[in-house]
Amino acid sequence: MAHLLGAEALHLEVPTKVVFDSVTLGVAEGDRIGIVGRNGDGKSSLLMMLAGRRDPDGGQVTVRSGTRIGVLDQEDRFDEGETVGHAIVGDMPEHEWAGDARTREVIAGLVADLDWEGSVEALSGGQRRRVALARLLVGEWEILALDEPTNHLDVEAIAWLADHLKRRWPANQGAMLAVTHDRWFLDEVANATWEVHDRIVEPFEGGYAAYILQRVERDRQAATIEQKRQNLARKELAWLRRGAPARTSKPKFRIDAANALIEDVPEIRNATELKSLAVSRLGKEVVNLVEAGVSYGDRTVIEDVDWLLAPGERTGILGVNGAGKSTLLGLIAGTIEPTSGRVKRGKTVKVATLTQRLDELEEHMSDPVRVVIGRLRTSFTVGSGSKAQDLTPGQMLERMGFSSAQLSTPVKDLSGGQKRRLQLLLILLDQPNVLILDEPTNDLDTDMLAAIEDLLDSWPGTLIVVSHDRYFLERVTDQQFAILPGPSGAGRLRHLPGGIDEYLKLRAAQASTGLTGAVASVVEPVGMPAAPALSGAELRAAEKELSAVERKMERMQADVAKARDGLATLDQSDYTLLNAEMVKITALEDEITSFEERWLELSELLG
Repeated sequence: MAHLLGAEALHLEVPTKVVFDSVTLGVAEGDRIGIVGRNGDGKSSLLMMLAGRRDPDGGQVTVRSGTRIGVLDQEDRFDEGETVGHAIVGDMPEHEWAGDARTREVIAGLVADLDWEGSVEALSGGQRRRVALARLLVGEWEILALDEPTNHLDVEAIAWLADHLKRRWPANQGAMLAVTHDRWFLDEVANATWEVHDRIVEPFEGGYAAYILQRVERDRQAATIEQKRQNLARKELAWLRRGAPARTSKPKFRIDAANALIEDVPEIRNATELKSLAVSRLGKEVVNLVEAGVSYGDRTVIEDVDWLLAPGERTGILGVNGAGKSTLLGLIAGTIEPTSGRVKRGKTVKVATLTQRLDELEEHMSDPVRVVIGRLRTSFTVGSGSKAQDLTPGQMLERMGFSSAQLSTPVKDLSGGQKRRLQLLLILLDQPNVLILDEPTNDLDTDMLAAIEDLLDSWPGTLIVVSHDRYFLERVTDQQFAILPGPSGAGRLRHLPGGIDEYLKLRAAQASTGLTGAVASVVEPVGMPAAPALSGAELRAAEKELSAVERKMERMQADVAKARDGLATLDQSDYTLLNAEMVKITALEDEITSFEERWLELSELLG
């Protein structure tokens, strides 16, 4: 493979510490490198030095002659008053950019829903990120340097980006460097991983799953003193091997070696034990939504939502911005009242929400971390039964990645990730039994995400998660639902037995063919087959059948939820009875799957 870029003896210092000391690296054609490490260890600084955006204090970076490096910064910068179209293609005439296949693909994949002549300043953070990515990806580069490319993107845009990068540079062509905390993206795209820690950069082969295996092997062989960090990595490896169906068909690391390393690692969660504990804390009724809907004036946001939340249930919610996710969460939390249907809550329910804002910290900004935590509770119980532990606030803070010195730091001086961790800890110390997490992974590195996942494993309440972080969603939840538009256009709740992959297929089937501005004349929506024309009678019949299928699926999903809830009330030692009930549930789920396939066929016919 041809050499593209090299770094020799890089040294970098900031006023309070040495970031890198004598780091030597190389990048060759075909390399797709994910850069991981704890916040503050220098990942972005390394990327910017390699991309020529920052000068090292010592050593040098050399680039092969003629090599062009495209850079995506963490912050998306645009000229004042710039339009979407100009930001992406500049002053290039339409016939030129419209005649380029890659440009058309990038525009269709990232910005087809945006107004080509609209101002970038009026866009949301996620929309601005998509414009910045499109601007970069239409260019010709030998190396792409991406700093948190998935920030603010939803799961659809992240899946599109991963697919584009893999197709753009097959083996031995071009190179990519990406700093990201998105572990699913890393596992999809990267063929090598660099871990930044303790002034060095340590290379590993393969994507995130392979990196975790090699790190566990390294820690074991070195008999590392970082016992807690090692144990977290082993637990995560156990999940990657045992509990991630989407990865079982991808043998990205040596199966025998992985199994040997996790043979004494228990299951990440004892579902039966947690459900039993949740029932004792919550009672059998948590929140029950019955034909619930919410309208604002003439606009119906969500409608006909039937959902029985069970004690100990762990659910992920998917949906595009504006689909009604926040409205649904408000119904569950009691901050929004339904305008149709009803919402019933159990008498012992105590809901807490981790919002994207930091409201819980506002009144504590001048207080030291230790004081803020000490006011709430003197101890916190983690786990249950013989494995239950009573931790002091200091121990909880340490578990969440705070050092002893940081306990005396005022809240206002904490980093974004530290504030996020403290916010979650304050909520958990208040001991809710229904926890709603709204985009909880913002500002957190991969190690801290693993620590939070470990903490949630032993939390026995009902958990509802809204997140664009696909890995986190799959890791902490056991089932996923989506809010998708129904026949009237309002959002409806739909169970996803096939998880996020099923959601992406449904979104592709429902995607609108209406494009705006100059885009409409030159691109087709990605992944949308043309629907055959239907006669008036055929159209009405298909719409009627689609509506009937939806109603049947909703009823059957409610039956499955009720049946699963009933498992907790059965004698757990009566394996014959439990097995018979599981056979019934499996049969129902298989029937739902067949209805979903028919629903997809009808949706494609109706366009």
